[in-house]
Amino acid sequence: MNFNTDIFTIFDKKWALLTAGDEEKFNTMTISWGGLGTLWGKPVATVYVRTSRYTHDFVDANEYFTVSFYPENYRNVLNVLGTMSGRNMDKMNESGLTAQKAGESMTFKEAEITLVCRKLYMQGLDVSKMPEDVAGKLYAGQAPHDMYIGEVVEIIQK
Repeated sequence: MNFNTDIFTIFDKKWALLTAGDEEKFNTMTISWGGLGTLWGKPVATVYVRTSRYTHDFVDANEYFTVSFYPENYRNVLNVLGTMSGRNMDKMNESGLTAQKAGESMTFKEAEITLVCRKLYMQGLDVSKMPEDVAGKLYAGQAPHDMYIGEVVEIIQK
């Protein structure tokens, strides 16, 4: 597997979709926090999901998830998918994206790159161990994030 990118901006500036589930039932959400690297001798992707998000249930319930990146002209679609909940609407039909199977999970045909990940580890973030300015700004009255680390088992590139 080979994937060359600017790891410090791909999540923050480009954004991504985190998707979990199967062809029968899945959900996706836009993420801008994440990382790529190596853990336990494996290539990994790390993502963060608030416990209140609908997608959190899907990532918890499934062994695999995908992280997919899109051309800039999909920015508005990613914005909608990051602000609307699949609990309250059919985000997939509203988005105009074309869902497709990717390994043991789902992605979208329009993705430039999809990382298929097997969940290796999950841990809740402990707000009490964060700098006060971060905790106060990002978590005052808000649900915490859980961190998921997934082994990248496949990279699908257009």
